[in-house]
Amino acid sequence: MLVSARRRPRSSGPEPRSLATISEIDSDLALPVPTGVVEFDQVLGGGLTAGSATLLAGEPGVGKSTLTLQLAASTAGSGGLVIVVSGEEAPSQIAARARRLGPLPESLMVLDETSVDAVTAVMADRRPQLVIVDSIQTMHRPEVDSAAGSVKQVKASAAALIEAAKAASISLLMIGHVTKDGSIAGPRVLEHMVDTVITFDGDRSGSLRFLRTVKHRFGPTSELGIFEMSADGLRSVPDPSDRFLADRQPGLSGSVVLPCLSGRRPYLTELQALAVGAGGGGHTTAQGLASRRVDMLRAVLSCRAGYRLDGLDLFLSVAGGVSVTEPAADLGVALAIASAVDNRPVAPQVVACGEIGLGGEIRSVPMIEARLQEAYRMGFRAAVVPESTKGGPTGLRLLRAKTLLHALELVPEEVEGQTAD
Repeated sequence: MLVSARRRPRSSGPEPRSLATISEIDSDLALPVPTGVVEFDQVLGGGLTAGSATLLAGEPGVGKSTLTLQLAASTAGSGGLVIVVSGEEAPSQIAARARRLGPLPESLMVLDETSVDAVTAVMADRRPQLVIVDSIQTMHRPEVDSAAGSVKQVKASAAALIEAAKAASISLLMIGHVTKDGSIAGPRVLEHMVDTVITFDGDRSGSLRFLRTVKHRFGPTSELGIFEMSADGLRSVPDPSDRFLADRQPGLSGSVVLPCLSGRRPYLTELQALAVGAGGGGHTTAQGLASRRVDMLRAVLSCRAGYRLDGLDLFLSVAGGVSVTEPAADLGVALAIASAVDNRPVAPQVVACGEIGLGGEIRSVPMIEARLQEAYRMGFRAAVVPESTKGGPTGLRLLRAKTLLHALELVPEEVEGQTAD
C-alpha cells in the first residue's frame, strides 16, 4: 500500500517546550546590558545579553583572567550577582588578583568547582546575572567517560552550561584556551554552540591588548576593543588613533598614516617601510600586514608604476602591534614602499586610503567618509583617495587618484594651506 508523501505520522515525542506568536514575544529580553567596561561593551554592541553564551579565547598570559575579573567586579558593583567558577586557580589566588584591581563588591562570589552538575545547580538556585567559567577545558560531567579537556567533555560540559544559562536568563562567559597555531582548543562545534566568540590577543612583551568579535548573534562582528595593560589591570583605550600615533616621527621616508576601519570604528595608525639593497632576488617581511597582499602590491608597483624592486629587501611594520588586513590599506602600503625606495618623505599631514587592483587602478573602500572624518579630527589636512570619492570633511583636501601611478604623482612632500577640495 502506497502512503501519500503529504501525510506525515504524528510525533510520539514530548510536547514542544513553548509555542508563541512572534509578535507576543518580549524582544527587550535580547537587549544588551552594559558591563561598565567601555571597550568590552563597544565590541559587543552595548554589553552582554541575558541568556547568552560567550566564548572568550586567547593565549596563556595575555590577560583573559584579568579582563574577566574586571568585568565581574564592574557588573557586581552595579548590583548584579556574579559568580566566577574557578577550575584552574585557587580562590585565594583569584581574591589576591581581584584586590589589586580595586574594591571587592559583596555580590562578587567565587565557586571552586569543576563539576558541571554542581555549577548548574548553583546557577538554578542563585540565578546570578553573570557566570564566568575559567576555563571550559577544566569542566567535566561524571556521566561522560572521558578526561576533562577532551573533545567529548568540552562539548558535553558546554552544552549543559549553555542550557542552564538560557533557562535562567543568565549571561554565561566561558574562557577557552588556544592551540599553538592560534585556533580555539577543543571541538570545532563549540564555536557553533555559543552565541558570541571573542578573541583576546596582543604581544605579551608590549602593553596593548586587542579584543575582537569573531561571531556575534546580537550585533556586528569584527569590532575592535583596545586595552592597555597596567599595574592595576587593563585600561580601556578610548582613542586608539591618538595612542597609535603618539610616538610618530613626521618627515621620515617610508612613513604613511592609514585610516583603518574595524567594524564601524575608524582609527589611524602608522605604517613604516624600509628598503634595503639585497644584491639578489629580494624578500619581503611584513609585520601586521597580510604578506600575500604585500607581495601583490610589490608586483603592481613593479609592473604598473615602473619601480625596480627585484634587488631590494622590503620590511614593513604597522605601529602599535595592530594587524591591518583590509584592502583599504593597499594605497598606503604602496605609497610607503615607494617613499622608502625613493627616500622621499610623504607630507606629515597626509593620509592615504584605497584598494589597488592588479591593473594599478584605485578602487573605493567602505565607510570612507568616517575614515576621513577621523583623519581630520586628528589634525590631518590632506588625503590621497580613490577618484570616485564624493566628499569629505570641510578643511580636508582630497587628492583624488585614478591609478597608483597617478597617486604617486599627487603625493605632496608638504601641504600648503588647509582649504577644502
